[in-house]
Amino acid sequence: MRKVFLWWLIAGSKGGENRASIIKKLNNRPYNVNKLVEKLSLDYKTVRYHIDILEENDIVESTGKKYGALYFLKNKMETEYNVFLDIWKEFRKK
Repeated sequence: MRKVFLWWLIAGSKGGENRASIIKKLNNRPYNVNKLVEKLSLDYKTVRYHIDILEENDIVESTGKKYGALYFLKNKMETEYNVFLDIWKEFRKK
């Protein structure tokens, strides 16, 4: 995964903060959308939207497509997690 791509996904586009929050939660353990809604205090449509973006960009994957499917970080995102943290720190400074 390229650092430039992660910059765009987190710091260069609207909603990056929500996507970063989801990535951070999923780094700890898998969650379904409803649990992410609860943990992040966001509405369902917002979380669903950002999960879809993360899934389309090979950041997360799910156990299935049905209600209650668990989402977790893909292996390449786990490998690049320290790069993500560096981007997140830099983004938070602004």
